[in-house]
Amino acid sequence: MDIRIDNLEGPEVLALLREHLDSIAPTAPADSRHALDLGGLRGPGITFWSIWDGPVLAGFGALKHLTESHAEIKSMRTAASHLRQGVASRLLQHIIQEAVARGYSRLSLETGSMAFFEGARRLYASSGFVSCPPFGSYKADPNSVFMTRRLRELASDDFSGNLPVNPGT
Repeated sequence: MDIRIDNLEGPEVLALLREHLDSIAPTAPADSRHALDLGGLRGPGITFWSIWDGPVLAGFGALKHLTESHAEIKSMRTAASHLRQGVASRLLQHIIQEAVARGYSRLSLETGSMAFFEGARRLYASSGFVSCPPFGSYKADPNSVFMTRRLRELASDDFSGNLPVNPGT
């Protein structure tokens, strides 16, 4: 699979984004939905990636700059044709590694509290994310779950070239 920065112009990406927004719309009141639309994903401080299985779009996700030390994961979505094939895990690990490479020390996210989002919460927990209070401009909301993880700085004595991450808080 190939993960690449995407300009959000391809018809496959636009169709999956529409599907993403349409599928989450019924899960919570409008003031509790925080998914970014096309304009939001094209905004400053956002990097958007798509993941491809050959010529087929398998999913997408984004990283939003909050502060010099803190970033947020946005708009993770796997295409129905690629569910339970490791797409989300691969993309999440890519975003985590990119956050480490950019020097962020914390990576956070907001997702829904409803059963619809249970798989997403399990994915994030399996990658070291833990529950946290609202961050950035978010407010406490029974329809939202906030999660975060600390990212370990590259140790000065680590000459392996790997970008380590610490799943602890």
